[in-house]
Amino acid sequence: MKCIINRRAKFSASHRYWLPELDEAENQRLFGACSRFPGHGHNYVLYVSLEGELDQYGMVENLSTVKKVIKKEVTSQLDYGYLNDAWSEFSETLPTTENIARVIWQKLAPHLPLVDIQLYESPELWANYRGNNMESALTIKTHFSAAHRLAKPELSLQENTEVYGKCARVNGHGHNYHLEVSVVGQIDSRTGMLVDLGELQRVIDELVVEPMDHTFLNKDIPYFAEVVPTAENIALYIAQTLSSPIKELGAELDKVKLIESPNNSCEIFCRQGVSNLSSTENKKPAMAV
Repeated sequence: MKCIINRRAKFSASHRYWLPELDEAENQRLFGACSRFPGHGHNYVLYVSLEGELDQYGMVENLSTVKKVIKKEVTSQLDYGYLNDAWSEFSETLPTTENIARVIWQKLAPHLPLVDIQLYESPELWANYRGNNMESALTIKTHFSAAHRLAKPELSLQENTEVYGKCARVNGHGHNYHLEVSVVGQIDSRTGMLVDLGELQRVIDELVVEPMDHTFLNKDIPYFAEVVPTAENIALYIAQTLSSPIKELGAELDKVKLIESPNNSCEIFCRQGVSNLSSTENKKPAMAV
């Protein structure tokens, strides 16, 4: 039986986005504040995922061994370092989050049965790399607050209450939604970027966060005048809204995850279209609990 295990590690390091073949104005245009001298730092959190059969001791890999390999090959070399100079790979391709994850995979793959490298630059930004040449995934996490009511207009209050419970109450209720938008693309061999991060953030803010924040979704977003704004339908709407603009940036929308509350969340997987949905909610639409 195959099993996946995950090991967490941490390191703190600084880096700078700067290409010496470009002048200062062009570097600032490409990288913004990240081009400033002498650089800036992050507290990185790394998750190393391994897959394999369980051995006679009930393990995929001995975690003590895994810990030692990660320390030897990665964290001892990067912790409290300047990434641009830490590894020769970063003189060729800048140490963006997605490229750091890619190079960490290269360092660990000869020693461990890897299936995923997940690297958090911050709680709001992380990358995943799964060994597919220069392809990587990048995720931005953001949030908005909105109210909604779950009710189909053709049903009576009693009928809606039977389906949606408290969520059908006529004056609605609100949530602090947390949104994760994941994109995939090819890491540029020089800049280390799979997408212009500033532009991606702008698209998400302008098309989703600003229009939906502090609204009553049923009344303020035309789409939800006809569609019940369940978490699933909100996530689907966000995926449909972002898919084309993200493609115009040169990336592909991979996944939209909407966290309605600590108890309820759903995910739309987008690379085969925007209809594949996975939900951690009940079979009926989520109640406001």
